[in-house]
Amino acid sequence: MSNNITVIGNLTGEPELRYTQSGTAMLTGSIADNRRYQVNGEWQEETSYVNFVAWRELAENAAATLNKGMRVVVTGRLQQRSYEDKDGNKRNAYDIVVDDIAPSLRFATAAVTKTAKGNDTSSPRPAPAPEAPAYEEAPF
Repeated sequence: MSNNITVIGNLTGEPELRYTQSGTAMLTGSIADNRRYQVNGEWQEETSYVNFVAWRELAENAAATLNKGMRVVVTGRLQQRSYEDKDGNKRNAYDIVVDDIAPSLRFATAAVTKTAKGNDTSSPRPAPAPEAPAYEEAPF
């Protein structure tokens, strides 16, 4: 069974770039997918919110490129995670583990700049943040 998903929508906030204790880049964010349709001649609106997580170079490139409000195209796989809320109740959430993310060109243009391969030490890397317990590192 395949669990691939593609979502097109707007970033609800600035994507957050953090580093695990081992130095792996992790980007998290949320996308709002708006849908407008008619029922009996009246317009209805529906919004779905989807969280995402991107890893490694993709996370760093996306953080340098994407901003709040941008329309993006995200492809990846849906992953369920469990957690306890502040009242001690078990909850489930679904996130997209990103394979690729890019600005949508439907209403905008974008300039592409290729990044250097390998260990580029010319730009300083932010200090590692505490590892987020809600996500596991991708196995690749």
